[in-house]
Amino acid sequence: MRAEARPRADAGVRRWAGALLAAVAISAYAAPVHVLLGTERFVLDSPPGFSNSLHLSSPRLQEFAESLTSASNRVLLFAITDADLRGFTSGDWPDYKRYMIVVTPARLERERVDRARFANLVGDSLRELGPIAATNDYVAHLDTQPHGKVSALAELRREPDLVSMLQGTRLPGPRARFWEEEKSLYFLSTTTLLLLRGKVLQLAVFSGPEARPDSDWIRGITQRWVEELLRANSR
Repeated sequence: MRAEARPRADAGVRRWAGALLAAVAISAYAAPVHVLLGTERFVLDSPPGFSNSLHLSSPRLQEFAESLTSASNRVLLFAITDADLRGFTSGDWPDYKRYMIVVTPARLERERVDRARFANLVGDSLRELGPIAATNDYVAHLDTQPHGKVSALAELRREPDLVSMLQGTRLPGPRARFWEEEKSLYFLSTTTLLLLRGKVLQLAVFSGPEARPDSDWIRGITQRWVEELLRANSR
């Protein structure tokens, strides 16, 4: 009886230790990140439920984060959900249903950007999205677009120092049987450009793939995240 009970006890201890290590990891990676751009220091944090993954020093996570932005940008924060972080620290690959990133143009880190130059950067960044959708039915709009084309869906905010956009795309979903009608999967994301103390920060939130995208969630978390970062870096 004792010989049988020991493996069960050991397994329980391992599960408890694994859960404890995951909780400690999430607590550590949820801490704000302090970034120096030129002579300006910024505090970057992720919303509740997300944690910065760059501290894991994982080449795979770093490579994925860098694939989300231009090679001319430097990744400052790449946040995944706490559930994805727990899974990753246990050896599983993240689901990547929701994640977010902060980058900055590497060539401008030591320069001071004024509003005129910022406006040009915004124009260059958003030009390829095309005109904003004329309907709030984003799925209906994306169904009129080619697969893989990123389209502007809504302007969330526009100020001299801040521009935030919602965009989306659709891709063909898997078929259970070859004769079934193809069903699309939809991806939503937001792009927010900030001019803070002469430095440019670009924030992006990603959601998908989904059969019916949750536009309320991505709009809401983007707006709250931007406000929190503005408060954290006001002076």
